[in-house]
Amino acid sequence: MINKTNQTKKILISLDYDKSSKKIAEQGFALALAMNAEIVLLHVISEETVYYSDYSYRHELEIDFTENIEELTRKFLEQTKTRLENNSIQTLVLKGDIAKTILETAKEKHVDIIVLGSHSRKWMAKIIMGSRAEEVIKKTSIPLFIVPTAYQFEDLE
Repeated sequence: MINKTNQTKKILISLDYDKSSKKIAEQGFALALAMNAEIVLLHVISEETVYYSDYSYRHELEIDFTENIEELTRKFLEQTKTRLENNSIQTLVLKGDIAKTILETAKEKHVDIIVLGSHSRKWMAKIIMGSRAEEVIKKTSIPLFIVPTAYQFEDLE
């Protein structure tokens, strides 16, 4: 007999602007449909400092996040929601540290599963870019559904 208190009721799907976001959204959506769960689509706008260097020096660039970026992100999530053909999907655009914001949002929204993409990158790219999925994996007690989205570092150029 299935214990109904353990049923999955809400799934958080975290998306970025990577070309793999369509696959992540579709896989998370299929999981939610199979479990008859609510869906929250989340995009976190990173507020991290970006560095630029050339031959002689290194600059610290503070990225100015304007309402335009938030507006574009909201449109991106709405387009994803439209593509999934489900108007009941909640969309959220938040600013902050990506892993921390995903985890905080999952707790606040009482989600049962977090859906993330895991980009398979060469070791050097991983050092440069880090791994958000890895950070979430290390810090969460909420079950994760990881969608592999392997591509080569050169594809990013």
